[in-house]
Amino acid sequence: MGLRKGEEIRLSALPVRAWLVPGVVVLVALALMLGGDFGREWLRFERGGIAAGEVWRLLTGHFVHLGVSHTLLNLAGLVLVWVLVGRAYTWRQWLLVTGGSVAAIDLGLWLGSPQLEWYVGLSGLLHGMLAAGIVAGLADRNTEALILAVVVTGKLAWEQFVGPLPGSEATSGGAVIVDAHLYGVIGAVVAAAALVRVRRRASI
Repeated sequence: MGLRKGEEIRLSALPVRAWLVPGVVVLVALALMLGGDFGREWLRFERGGIAAGEVWRLLTGHFVHLGVSHTLLNLAGLVLVWVLVGRAYTWRQWLLVTGGSVAAIDLGLWLGSPQLEWYVGLSGLLHGMLAAGIVAGLADRNTEALILAVVVTGKLAWEQFVGPLPGSEATSGGAVIVDAHLYGVIGAVVAAAALVRVRRRASI
């Protein structure tokens, strides 16, 4: 976890190589942002396009956004998540977590949200990455991880029973698909639990 007793949280607390995964995500998101409306429509998660065989949308939809403000908001969230939990896994393990989260979001939106026509943004994946870091922290009996777990669980519950947090739609510039947050967490937690189990077996 990035939160430790008596440790000041700084970007420098993580070695440069630990920023490989978020660095790539930032570069990809910024590059795709240059595509404007055309790029977003061609790359977004879109039910009709996917059904027609445009399977790349299952991946690219998570890296395009509604606009500049939405992009920067999610990238700022990525940096915060990484400061908090970036130490939890190696970059290869983070790729597994990312894959599990993205797959769960895609499957969840496709099967569980049939009324949804399209989706863009990193927010579902960000929730998943934070949740995966929390799982690692809980396995190490980290107090800060427990606090974060309560906060994230409370946020997910609010979104499912009440709706998006106040002001979140105005800030992002469009509708917030809260189900993506839940699906992202589920996929990442499953992947994280498997990684933690492997770690424990390796330490025996």
